[in-house]
Formats: sequence, structure tokens, C-alpha cells
Amino acid sequence: MPPMPVPQRRVRADFDARSIVVYQAYPPAVAEPALRAQRFVPPFSLNRMTWIKPSFLWLMHRSNWAGKSGQERILAVRITREGWEEALSRAVLTTEAPEAVARAAVHVQWDPERSIRGAARDHYSIQVGIGRGMIRTFAEEWVVGLTDITPRVRRIAALVRGGRSAAARRLLPPERLYPVPPAVAERLLIDG
Repeated sequence: MPPMPVPQRRVRADFDARSIVVYQAYPPAVAEPALRAQRFVPPFSLNRMTWIKPSFLWLMHRSNWAGKSGQERILAVRITREGWEEALSRAVLTTEAPEAVARAAVHVQWDPERSIRGAARDHYSIQVGIGRGMIRTFAEEWVVGLTDITPRVRRIAALVRGGRSAAARRLLPPERLYPVPPAVAERLLIDG
């Protein structure tokens, strides 16, 4: 019998009974006011799509471990599971027909997951784009906490650079399979 195929698209996240953690990278000018207020406030923009990612390592690859300009602060954004699931239920894959994507309140794309050293893995990580029509709901209703994890990010990056990947892995946030409702999973190509 041939081996079972490895699931390619699953949602892996740090979550509890009521909330899920997603990660975002911001410049200090956006991160600091948000952290003080414990919610997104100006200059955070309610007029442009914001992308949220439950994969810590994918964002580390994208932000170069908080080293890219405009991405120097890494926030762990805790949102309600209700909000997360609403976003997924309203999402359209970015590979759909252009007119469907243009009308969608939420976009989903799948990008290769990353290893601790940044190499592409053999499975994918979900990225969820909250559109302008829902950004206020995200910022004012779904967000239940913001944590600056930049010092932890820098510590992990230093360990990786120093060849201490095992020690670095011990500092990674926990991520496990998130249960997505079957109808939503099917529509967004999430493997069961």
C-alpha cells in the first residue's frame, strides 16, 4: 500500500478555548501606541488590508527576525476564536477569480511554511488578509490582547545565528493543529 500523503495545508496555531494568537510585524510608531492602548489605535490604518498569520516562523522569515525596515517590532495579537472563525468563513482564496477576490471581505493565501533557519518546508502556512470592510471589527472587537515579543524574537534569532538551534526551538511559541469547521476547511483547501 502506498504511503499516506502528508497534509499540505493545515492551520497550526497557539490557541486556547476562547482565543488564538496571530503575529504581525510593525514599525515602532505603530507598535508602541497599540501596546500602550492594548488595541490598535492611530497611526494603525483602518483603511488598508492587514494580514494576520498564526505561524510564528513564517513571520520570522518574512520580517527577517524583526530586522526589516518597518517590521522591527513583532506583536503577538490575541484575537477571539469567534472572530478568527468569522474571518475564515468570509474568506476567499487569492487564487479565485479576480472579481471574487475583489469583492471578498477577507483573503486567504497559502505560503510555504518555514524552518527555524528560514528554509521552505514541505507544507503550507495560512495567511489571512482582513479587508477594509472588516478591519474596524478586527481592531475593535476581535483583538483581546497585544504582546510585544520582539525581545524573545531577538533572543531566538541570536541562538540560531550562534548555531544553537535546539535551544532556540525551546523558545518557540507552541503551535498545534487548529480545528477548522469542515465546510470552511473544504472551501479554503485545508486538509482534514
